[in-house]
Amino acid sequence: MTNEAPCTEECPVHKTAKIIEGKWTTLIVRDLLGGKKRYSELQRSLEKISPKLLVARLRLLEKNRLVTRTVYPTVPATTEYELTPLGRQLEQVIASMSAFGKLL
Repeated sequence: MTNEAPCTEECPVHKTAKIIEGKWTTLIVRDLLGGKKRYSELQRSLEKISPKLLVARLRLLEKNRLVTRTVYPTVPATTEYELTPLGRQLEQVIASMSAFGKLL
């Protein structure tokens, strides 16, 4: 990989960074790599995330086709999130981040 061309919005690295930027987005993906999770499970796992930010990140991931949301008609409603096949492609990115973090 070379850095000869400027990183425009069409640059693959730029596109990926735009989606996974921010501390919480990658941690949400990390949690979903283990399988479906309810909203409340994600909130418990990510102790310090605000409900507003969790919803915003999940919506961003859903908008970019990385996560699917299923709402069950229970009282109160149950919502589950799951990585799509495209979202599962981030597994290698998360694994690389984990490996790098162990070096620090």
